[in-house]
Amino acid sequence: MGMIQEFKDFAVKGNVIDLAVGVIIGGAFGKIVDSVVGDLIMPLVGAVVGKLDFSSLFVVLGNVPPGTANTLDALKKAGVPVFAYGNFITVAVNFAILAFIIFLMVKQINRLKRETPAAAPAPAATPEDVLLLREIRDSLKK
Repeated sequence: MGMIQEFKDFAVKGNVIDLAVGVIIGGAFGKIVDSVVGDLIMPLVGAVVGKLDFSSLFVVLGNVPPGTANTLDALKKAGVPVFAYGNFITVAVNFAILAFIIFLMVKQINRLKRETPAAAPAPAATPEDVLLLREIRDSLKK
């Protein structure tokens, strides 16, 4: 069997296709969660804390060249090392939300699995010749 045929057999297995679909949907779902956190949750948290923009939370670890703006993007472009803990807070909140959503999904799927147990297969009908033999046996016992 050639390598190409082995690859075809591998690539068309159901698990590989399911995994590929999961990765693609997961990437799109990640973008949705990023938007929920960045556009909905973080502004609310910032409003409660005091109009705080988490992406602007950083500590400069090096010398800032003269004329460089004191923004995270400008400092990174200038090559100044920065400790950007605000971005980490945003990513950590993204992860927590995503993990919680996945937890709810798995919990719901498990609940649905418990509610619909597989029905036990009906016992097969006894063949007619076996029934006749049982009748003969029972009549001989009398």
